Amino acid sequence: MQISTVTGTSASNGGTADKTALQKAAQQFEAIFLRQMIGAMRSSSMGDGLLDTSASEQFRDMADARTADSMAQKGSLGIAELLLSQFGGKAQPPATPTQDKGP
Repeated sequence: MQISTVTGTSASNGGTADKTALQKAAQQFEAIFLRQMIGAMRSSSMGDGLLDTSASEQFRDMADARTADSMAQKGSLGIAELLLSQFGGKAQPPATPTQDKGP
């Protein structure tokens, strides 16, 4: 997986390129998070299997990465969606506490 940098665009694009780049970055972040989570689940296994070799471990890692990418594309956990709402300007600003001015 290749992570690209987000660059600024001109005003003539109307922010669509920025939104697309943000969507891509959010999806990539979700995929990385899922890979880490799947890897942690794999490492918590009870022991080595009879047929465990370095080749099968490498194949399992590649399969886990592909599974994580697929889950991220589908938005299984919704992390990318939350990031988009947070950084895409759709989030409501936090309410500022009002101070009650007494008499």
